[in-house]
Amino acid sequence: MTTTNIRSPLILDQLINLYDPKIMGIVIAILVVLITIGLFIVWRYKKTARKGVLLMGLSDAGKTLIYSRLLHNKFVHTHTSVKENSGEYDCGKVSLRIIDIPGHERLRAKFFDEYKGTARGIVYIIDSITFQKDIRDVAEFLYTLLSDPVVASNRLSFLILCNKQDQTMAKGCTVIKSLLEKEMNVLRTTKSSQLESTGEAATNNTFLGKKEKDFEFVHLLPIKVDFAESSASNVDPEKPVELEALEKWLIHIA
Repeated sequence: MTTTNIRSPLILDQLINLYDPKIMGIVIAILVVLITIGLFIVWRYKKTARKGVLLMGLSDAGKTLIYSRLLHNKFVHTHTSVKENSGEYDCGKVSLRIIDIPGHERLRAKFFDEYKGTARGIVYIIDSITFQKDIRDVAEFLYTLLSDPVVASNRLSFLILCNKQDQTMAKGCTVIKSLLEKEMNVLRTTKSSQLESTGEAATNNTFLGKKEKDFEFVHLLPIKVDFAESSASNVDPEKPVELEALEKWLIHIA
């Protein structure tokens, strides 16, 4: 009996101490730190798991040639791809998996759906020579990619690469960006009207940019869209292959 009587006050004192504001504060602080560490580990794991970079764009934009020059430093005569190309690109301490997605409209959606979940970034390659002729198709495919729920939730990095800059008739990336923003603005209005006519506007989150403002790529945050120029088609060994901007971007997102 004596032992029980001695222990009961001790246990009571310990229970009372647990509700002491200072002790509770320490316990809560420790829990917050543990939860933060746990979330960081999960985030880091997911980021590491997503190491793919998708090369996308219309057919004949130069995706496969860029893939070949980037990974193998080889010039190859290419044709319309019917399957993806995939390889490791060394960024120093880490590597990225570069995936060349076919540009044919009947194939690209299938391969995009297969690889988008493991992607860290997308390089959208534009033919700077035929851009003005193909601007509608270029903008519509780009709109589809940017409004994809996986792209938005994973906040994929985006590079719009204006290719074939070694050609005389090629348009520079500043001009392409300006024209593309105007076309995306028109396309956004058209798609919004289509949604309203079918009664889907309230449940569809594909509106890009800021409402009541003309479309600009800077309005797509947290998705960051960069522009750069490239050229991979020259075969003269004395002329450098102009992929420096792409290589710097890949190192930046690695």
